[in-house]
Amino acid sequence: MDAIISDGRRAGAPTRLYSRALTGPGESSKDASRAAWSLLAALSLLNALNFLDRQFLAAVAPLVVAELGLSRTELGILLGFAFVLFFAFATLALGFFADRVSRTRLVAAGVALWSLMTAASGAARGFSDLAAARLLVGLGEAALVPSALSLLADRFPASRLGLASGLFWAGYPIGRALSYFVAATVVPSLGWRSCFYALGALGILGSGAMLLFHDPPRPRAEGAGESGLGAVFRTFVALPSLRWVVLGNTFAAFAASASQLEVAWLVAERGFTPERAASVGGTIVAAASVVGNPTVGAVADRLERGRPGGRLLCLAALTAVVMPLAVGFYLLPPGTVVFYACWFAAQLALAGWQGVSSAAIQELSPPRTRAFTLASALVFVNLLGIGPGAAFAGAVGDARSLTAGLLAAAVVGLAAVVPYLLAARGYARDRATVLSQTRPS
Repeated sequence: MDAIISDGRRAGAPTRLYSRALTGPGESSKDASRAAWSLLAALSLLNALNFLDRQFLAAVAPLVVAELGLSRTELGILLGFAFVLFFAFATLALGFFADRVSRTRLVAAGVALWSLMTAASGAARGFSDLAAARLLVGLGEAALVPSALSLLADRFPASRLGLASGLFWAGYPIGRALSYFVAATVVPSLGWRSCFYALGALGILGSGAMLLFHDPPRPRAEGAGESGLGAVFRTFVALPSLRWVVLGNTFAAFAASASQLEVAWLVAERGFTPERAASVGGTIVAAASVVGNPTVGAVADRLERGRPGGRLLCLAALTAVVMPLAVGFYLLPPGTVVFYACWFAAQLALAGWQGVSSAAIQELSPPRTRAFTLASALVFVNLLGIGPGAAFAGAVGDARSLTAGLLAAAVVGLAAVVPYLLAARGYARDRATVLSQTRPS
């Protein structure tokens, strides 16, 4: 790792080095192996379940608020900080272990824990019960993302990494959409508590299935080097583009977190019934995820092959074009064609940024500390983006209106354009620095 700092500015011809590395040593630029695609499918399904369990509280928020007597601020805390505080630091610890132990087994253990705590959410009798369950759901879910993204980076060539990451992150909008559909179609007959129990049982099955996969070999970094917190800190210091990507993700995550209050907003301020808000929201989010994640990931990969940093330029352009439409969604009268078009466009941006930015972070992460570097990035994004986003919008909702809170959060999301552009400017140089320290196993 010390070599990254001392040699980082000596990596000659960074663009040529980066271009040769797009497929990796001895790899074809064609499709990855069948085992890689099978692993991607399993991880993507688990990520969909991850976000289904995480977002289900938002989907049934009007019912939970009414039954438990919660304020909008308390709801925002449950959707943000109550989940994120434990999740962020657990992600850091589990990312550290993911660089040292079997990642597939670590994921299986995490799925089992969050599923048990999802079931426990169904027995909540008040704010404190739900907060405790959300904290432990966060602990379990913290095992998935750094381990999964590290696994994909070791299974897929760089030329397919944006698509692979995009498909994995499609689990976010798909899980969110499924939470809306369950809220609209199952909750009216079974109740929200029974649905929490059923989701917990489903997760236990997914945990067992993950044990069928083997952990692939990891590339090795040149030299002995460090592999702990000091090494990750030096990576962030040495690679400015990595810092800019994380800052852009933090702004985008703030807006994404606030958007969890959309169902509550549609019911409280736009005249939707809880069932209609959930069903229409599920349809919009599902359509945006089917179109957004794979398409944005594939386009970003194509741009990356043409120009180092192309993924981040794609992300900056997507944010600049689409996030203003989210403002239109919050301001337009409901029920019009333009209202639904803006809603769809806003979800495209919320669906597309994670896969592309994750691919960039993966390629800027030294193999020795890839999972730990990803986890460290997630700590910033969760503590400064996901955590305060929903709580901020909820607090503004109590003081003024949810419309005002969601609008302010959308403006923060638009600010992500600037750091993404700055990250793209130095991306080739910083990526070449990392490549110069890596050799295959």
